[in-house]
Amino acid sequence: MGSIFNPKIPSPPPLVMPETSDVPSYEDKERDRLAAQALADAEKKRKGRRSTILTGSGLNTIADENIQKKTLLGA
Repeated sequence: MGSIFNPKIPSPPPLVMPETSDVPSYEDKERDRLAAQALADAEKKRKGRRSTILTGSGLNTIADENIQKKTLLGA
């Protein structure tokens, strides 16, 4: 009785693999050059610690004599 309600599945068509001779290579000189140029441009735009932290730039002019620093000796 089960064979009446379960139709047979037809076989799939044969699988045809494409030829690899017409596929371009992912690795080429132009792509490497563009990647190196993008990396160099990103390095140029980076800011170092000196340009981002404004300590010692003269904005806060406080004489060193007026600063009370605690030491580990308790004095």
